Amino acid sequence: MAADGSRRSSPERAGSFSSIRESSSDLAQTFTHTKVSSYIADTDEVAVEDESPEPGNMVDVQYFPAISHRESNLSGNWFPADSFKGWKQINVKGKLASKSFGDLQTLDGAWNKAPLVLKKDGPKARTPGDAPIEKLPIEILNSIIGLLVLDLPPNGDRRNVDLISLLLTSKTLHTATLNSLYHKITIPHSKIFHKFLTHVKAHPALGTMVRRIDFSHLNPDLLFSTASERSQAQYLTKDTLLQCLELTPHLQEFLAQDKVDVDLDAAVLRKLFFGLPRLQAVDFCGSTSTFFTNEFTEVAKSEDWPERLPQLKRVSFHKCERLPSSVFEVLLPKLTTVTHLDVAGTRITNDALDSIPRTASITHLNLAKCKFLKADRVISFLKEHPAVQELQFLSVGTDAKTHQLFDEDSLSELIPILPKTLKSLSLKGSRMNKTHLKLLLPLTKYLEELALGRSLRLMDIQQLFMPPEEADLEEQLAWVPHTIKYLDLSDMWGNEVESSVLFNDSLLLKTATEPLAVIEFEAKVFNRVKNSKGALTRWGWRTSEISARSWLVRMSSDGDDGSRSWKMGARYWGMRKIPVAVSEVGGIYGSFMFGRNL
Repeated sequence: MAADGSRRSSPERAGSFSSIRESSSDLAQTFTHTKVSSYIADTDEVAVEDESPEPGNMVDVQYFPAISHRESNLSGNWFPADSFKGWKQINVKGKLASKSFGDLQTLDGAWNKAPLVLKKDGPKARTPGDAPIEKLPIEILNSIIGLLVLDLPPNGDRRNVDLISLLLTSKTLHTATLNSLYHKITIPHSKIFHKFLTHVKAHPALGTMVRRIDFSHLNPDLLFSTASERSQAQYLTKDTLLQCLELTPHLQEFLAQDKVDVDLDAAVLRKLFFGLPRLQAVDFCGSTSTFFTNEFTEVAKSEDWPERLPQLKRVSFHKCERLPSSVFEVLLPKLTTVTHLDVAGTRITNDALDSIPRTASITHLNLAKCKFLKADRVISFLKEHPAVQELQFLSVGTDAKTHQLFDEDSLSELIPILPKTLKSLSLKGSRMNKTHLKLLLPLTKYLEELALGRSLRLMDIQQLFMPPEEADLEEQLAWVPHTIKYLDLSDMWGNEVESSVLFNDSLLLKTATEPLAVIEFEAKVFNRVKNSKGALTRWGWRTSEISARSWLVRMSSDGDDGSRSWKMGARYWGMRKIPVAVSEVGGIYGSFMFGRNL
């Protein structure tokens, strides 16, 4: 205690080193624990504490003698004086204690029983089927699990390894995973098809989950070296394929190719067109065998065809070169809702093209290398037919060395009537001049892909990307930037492209032509250009080539990977084939899209 007897101003007094002290709070029987020694608080504190109360702290009292014995001090009573302010004035060992009722009432809680506190139970162990992810709606769960599906597994890994693991997780995930596992069936070889068919036969409910059967990755040579061995194995035949279609009644997409065309007999074709009411997309890419041609011709002659095929929206006969024109004259009038039509390299006629129902809404049309078509009829069709007024992809390209569809005059009629919805346009093989570039200029404000014809020179091309130098100020200020990402100059195979002009005089490789990112050249021209590696690097370009096609690619980091909704899953620029299903590019379809010329 301090020598002057005054109390500390701090609400709690400093305690001795590692000691327990009574708390200065109003609650009784409470303590404080501190590691701060009180010996360092006041240097003038006295060594011995006198615990007797000081005069100033004593309570004033007065004596009242007894009524009967006033002379005796033993019988009287002592009472607090009138100046008494309560028992709080009593100093007990250096503290002012209180025994008044009001103070005791505040201490009442210290003597009562503490209220019963119910302890909350810890997290309960979840029972099977009670996990949060298992309680999601099946539509959301299917979308989440669908992210694990890989169309093209990287590094040769098993395609469905993650889905197989999910099958063993729980019953709920097992059911949802089965839907993703059987939703899209990709057949890389016939043994996989046999395994799939065996499972579906044993469990027919699995077949109802199938929405796509994809043979675009099929390579029979993986298992068998000869057709005789394949026939003896009886894995993939026209009979087993028909069984497969019978067991998949909800099929929506059937993707075939030339490796399976010998199994597409009349019964299979009838099942596809007449027996699958939900079929939306069919692809016969590259099917040219005599067997397939004869069987399809037989089906086309039959009277089983309905008046309409409203469910069929995306159809590809890409490079089905041997199918007779009668097939298209029978089939096309029934495609009342078709949106994607690829008849490149076929024998489609003008009458068959005109027979497309007016109720159709075609966004993707590939007429490349269709030698039975005439320029005036194609122009009339594109100008007047209501089904092609919202085209996004149009190819009327030809191989200029063997065939020409549009000459200079007909091309001058075609370009002005093209819809503003176009994103990709191929005029390969057409005879062009400088006036056509002026006609194309408005299209460059919304086109992303443009394939030019022949008879142009490199210096002529740059007027599509920059206003001419002789243009006045008003014209330059009114200039609208282009949107072209891909430019096909593969019809310039002679002296139209000179390396010295490309690297020095032309603006084509300069940053002023951005967002132009890919330029395609003919093979011989590309071989000359790619030898100038220093110049390419200096201008920020690199080379890329695969099979018969070659490109210069701008080394930019704008974050654009080339994905577009109208590409149906493709990311590269300059596809030759129209996809009919949203999928990663691969297999034989990848070859037809990006590895081959027209």
